[in-house]
Amino acid sequence: MPAKPIDLGPLHFAKRGDAVAYLNDMLHRYDVGDRVGANDTVILRAALEHHPDAEAKKGCGITHFNVRTADFGTKCFWLNRTDGATEKFSHRACIYGT
Repeated sequence: MPAKPIDLGPLHFAKRGDAVAYLNDMLHRYDVGDRVGANDTVILRAALEHHPDAEAKKGCGITHFNVRTADFGTKCFWLNRTDGATEKFSHRACIYGT
């Protein structure tokens, strides 16, 4: 199967697996409870546009992202909406659409 490129904001990845690896590295730079920095927020916003449930995840709008715990003791990215609600999302789903 040929490689499928993907753009995440200003970043271009020749293969989707490289984008997942980049987002994995980003996730692991943060501790649980940390707010995601401005430069990484640009990339996460762009990644979220590729998520199959992007509109539902974004809801009324996003104020910021942070890292929190997820299922089975793992951690993941969470978005914080303008209405105060929070929503976790899979960065892998953003890249692979599943």
